Amino acid sequence: MTTLRLKTWPAVPLEAEAITPDRFVGKTSAEIEALPVHHGNQEAALGDFFAVSGDGTPDIAIEGDLARVKLIGAGMTQGQITVHGDAGMHLGAAMSGGRIGVHGNAGDWAGAEMRGGQIYIRGNAGHGLGGAYRGSPQGMNRGLIVVAGSAGNEVGSAMRRGVIVVGGNTGDFTGAFMIAGSILVFGNLGERAGAGMKRGSIITYQTPKLLPTFRYACTYRPVFLRLLLRELRSLGQEIAEEWFERRYRRYCGDLTAFGKGEILAWEGP
Repeated sequence: MTTLRLKTWPAVPLEAEAITPDRFVGKTSAEIEALPVHHGNQEAALGDFFAVSGDGTPDIAIEGDLARVKLIGAGMTQGQITVHGDAGMHLGAAMSGGRIGVHGNAGDWAGAEMRGGQIYIRGNAGHGLGGAYRGSPQGMNRGLIVVAGSAGNEVGSAMRRGVIVVGGNTGDFTGAFMIAGSILVFGNLGERAGAGMKRGSIITYQTPKLLPTFRYACTYRPVFLRLLLRELRSLGQEIAEEWFERRYRRYCGDLTAFGKGEILAWEGP
């Protein structure tokens, strides 16, 4: 395992795309410390901010408050990163493989446009979780994101494939412009959930505030959701038994778009 310990708090955001298993594999600790980062508009070395121990392996542990450290695990294809503290913006953005675990909160755009892999956040996440950057045609395209706490606006915006699970609440425009995929929210959905969605599923366990462009279709027990909940339980997510057995109200929309999306609202006890 390679361990990074934050020794110098960045005065301004630190762009650290170098912190990925792909860049660490096969390198000595000295070579890892020499990897380039950007502190504001100045180029620096990773070793200026982190003490590195262990030789390069695809298993990385990072210790410290990294709320100002951006792009951890961005583009990674393999291995594992464990953050013992908060993480900054763009955590795991565009990653296509591997696993990231955060024992704290994550900033905006965690998992943005990811193409595979898994992200687990034990605290809260910011805006744009698993979403698309401005001007991009699609967001998350495969992979799994699990947030134990709450998340901000535009969760899963324009997502193409994959699964996002939020244990708490989400902000406005959850699943906006979704193309496909599944978003499960165990807390409250914010305003305008599913705005402009074409396909995909948003599942909520509270009474949602729906746009007028969604129409009630039926009440039933979705088979695919039982399978998905079982898989999430096998990964350690707490899933109540009653969520398997109760029925869900299905609302179709957004009728201003393709209209093949759905919001499934659990009927409750």
